[in-house]
Amino acid sequence: MNEQTLSTRLERVAAHVPAGARLADIGSDHGYLPVALMRRGAIVAAVAGEVALTPYRAAMRTVHENDLQTRICVRLADGLAAIEAQDGISAISLCGMGGETIRDILEDSKARLNGQERLILQPNGGEQPLRQWLMRNDYRILCEEALRENRFDYEIIVADRTGPVIYTDEELYFGPLLMQARTPAFLDKWQRALRRKQRTLAGFTRARQTMPEEKVQDLTRQIRWISVLLNACEKAHPGHFTG
Repeated sequence: MNEQTLSTRLERVAAHVPAGARLADIGSDHGYLPVALMRRGAIVAAVAGEVALTPYRAAMRTVHENDLQTRICVRLADGLAAIEAQDGISAISLCGMGGETIRDILEDSKARLNGQERLILQPNGGEQPLRQWLMRNDYRILCEEALRENRFDYEIIVADRTGPVIYTDEELYFGPLLMQARTPAFLDKWQRALRRKQRTLAGFTRARQTMPEEKVQDLTRQIRWISVLLNACEKAHPGHFTG
């Protein structure tokens, strides 16, 4: 992967960045996403933020090699501290980190959000607490996408602050739009998750005397939710599932 050939995951993230955006890519790593979008003429300006020195230097190198230092500003900063008011940022991407980490970055720097920025989020797990933060802070989920790459399942969540919104517990768990679309990638993900959680519960049952009952009940509830969802899909589309 490089700034000319993005991974499938980053390519799908790129597709959700609005045309003509002023993008802040937080946790930009090598800076491939903003550089690729700038090379394509898809955005007009960008900030690449990195908290660690090694990826910061890698992003600086990518930007300089593409002669984009007047269009993309690389900053060594923690989270949204990379964004300055004069940047006029209209979209923020946070990719390749846990959902709880993305949530914490957004929560810790809420003062830097003016509410007009589109959020393009690609958590590596922890989607539920991230959706909870979005709901509690008046962000409506506009688009969700499930994909699989290199044997890992990923989700992309796109949101705007539009005012109060309420999602059910199941919608926060699965994703309100993913639950509706029920794409093959989404269903395959939850088939794998169901098998994994059933194995975990079986292990819990064998060692129940050392396992908090609350944890057992939570896992049991998740298995029930997943089973109900997959059974409904199987009835609607018999033959999709292979086990």
